[in-house]
Amino acid sequence: MRLTQQTSYSIRILLYCAANPGSNSRIKDIASTYSISELHLFKIMHVLVESGFVETIRGRNGGIRLARSAHEISIGEVVRATESNFFLTDCFDTANRDCPLVDSCGVNKILAEALRAFFAVLDSYTIADVAKDRGQLRGLLDLDHEAMHPITALAFSAQPS
Repeated sequence: MRLTQQTSYSIRILLYCAANPGSNSRIKDIASTYSISELHLFKIMHVLVESGFVETIRGRNGGIRLARSAHEISIGEVVRATESNFFLTDCFDTANRDCPLVDSCGVNKILAEALRAFFAVLDSYTIADVAKDRGQLRGLLDLDHEAMHPITALAFSAQPS
């Protein structure tokens, strides 16, 4: 199984916002950081907003930010929201099953168990877990401490990374 680019970019966007607490992240900056076209980013943002991961803020200092705490957004939740299906084989696609062994073959049961295990692992991690070292993440994302509100920057610098 391979996750789509939309899922990868969605997680990256959420990481960007998690590394930029207390400030609104701008679509233009995120697109530039990840070399994603702004148009593509807007399509992904629609899914993230509809799923309740991100909220948009209008106005001069607008942008996007996490709609919930990074501790409350599991990686599994993001993957489920951004992937269209999890058909590991045609056995999983009830509308298009054509195998005569589907009811007696044990392979689909094994694959279903593997898929449950896959999501159990993804559900055990949050965006906060992945963004644990915000200091290093902010550096890699080229997020400037001075761009933060002074009180937020002070609080951020007082936190252990």
